[in-house]
Amino acid sequence: MNRVGYARVSTIEQHLDVQLAKLTQAGCDPIFQEKRSGMDAARPVLAECLRYVRAKEALVVTHLDRLARSLTQLCAIAADLNKRQVHLMVLDQQLDTSTPSGELHFHLLGAIAQFDYRLRQTRQLEGIAAAKDRGVPFGRPHVLTHEQTLALRSDRNQGATIRELQQHYHMSRAAVYRYLKRSACLPPASQP
Repeated sequence: MNRVGYARVSTIEQHLDVQLAKLTQAGCDPIFQEKRSGMDAARPVLAECLRYVRAKEALVVTHLDRLARSLTQLCAIAADLNKRQVHLMVLDQQLDTSTPSGELHFHLLGAIAQFDYRLRQTRQLEGIAAAKDRGVPFGRPHVLTHEQTLALRSDRNQGATIRELQQHYHMSRAAVYRYLKRSACLPPASQP
């Protein structure tokens, strides 16, 4: 049976080396490689891989979460593969959907993976909320003070171009526009 490999990491900084070694050792040829989040619906390399693999072949991944991050995605991919008579093999979890027990194992692991992802997501959101309650600042600090923001608005009202404001305040074009928008909501500077 011909084996087609698919390897994915979420960010540019991550490396595919370990996955590629495992897929090569499993006899995969070709191996499709992608650097994109598993939650991203638009994964062009995965789409190309799924179009490439044929009936009686196997799509091979090292771990189930390399293929998808949600049970919905996994089930859709599995249903498509099953309809086309393509087997799914997951090396690290010793899963092969060409057998009834492998198919059951696939659905159980998919449900557990989604449950685990949702738990981590919930914990992360709870942690962020707790940090905000403690007053931990999020986002970039403001570059300009209240008075500088009002001065920026005044300079613009007096005819300064965006480019001149960028140079004078050492800011990007987008930042200048953000501060101009913010300055419209600010109260006037306090008088001494």
